[in-house]
Amino acid sequence: MALVRADLESLLCARQLDRTLTTSLPQADPRDEHALAPSGISALDARLGGGFPRGQLSELVGPRSSGRTSLLLQMMAAATARGELVALVDALDMLDVESAVAAGVDLNRLLWIRGHLVTNQGLCRELNQRAIEQAIRAFTLVLQAGNFGLVVFDVAEAPADAVRRLPFTTWLRLQRMVEGSQTACVLVGGEPMARSSAGLTLKCGLRIADCGLDCGLPTTGGRRFHGALFDGLDVQARIVRARAREQEEACVALSTSA
Repeated sequence: MALVRADLESLLCARQLDRTLTTSLPQADPRDEHALAPSGISALDARLGGGFPRGQLSELVGPRSSGRTSLLLQMMAAATARGELVALVDALDMLDVESAVAAGVDLNRLLWIRGHLVTNQGLCRELNQRAIEQAIRAFTLVLQAGNFGLVVFDVAEAPADAVRRLPFTTWLRLQRMVEGSQTACVLVGGEPMARSSAGLTLKCGLRIADCGLDCGLPTTGGRRFHGALFDGLDVQARIVRARAREQEEACVALSTSA
């Protein structure tokens, strides 16, 4: 059995598919800007070991009003502040430019690719599927172009059925494209999509209690008000890695401002 395993590992390495092995990955150096892309949120980066891994597909997922957009804008702002180029494939054309500027995103360093989907499926199921496929093609072209420090594929508000119908080989192909590059690639959705073996998944939810490894992801509570005005969200983010470096899972409490 050991000989068969050794032969399989050798074959995967020969075909440069060894990243699919289930062994642990080496710990990335948090000071290495070529290995990690800091999110710009110190508490989160501390839990991530320095930031999101470059050359990998990672995910930022959660239900609506879970804080995922606030985290995404902060990541984009941190990347542009470092002088990096950022590309956003916005499948539903959901980006609010004023919010992005308020978060600190340098629009001169942002490539915004705008799409359009119909959130009410009805008779538009095939239209939505074609729109998702077009967004994937745009995403592929951006990755092939290179030179981007952060590339985001945002289908958070797309009909879940349209995203689920994408073959899993789509994510494997994209992972192969980004692997070895200096690009941090982030998929944004309502639920996990790619489950990359070497990337990570950040699951967002509203926080109503102190966060621990045994906590769930509540979708009620966690909203702050100053008088009658909405003040922000108290968010918890659970970090899930398909293959553990130091921790398989960790949880961090964050707050956003309106």
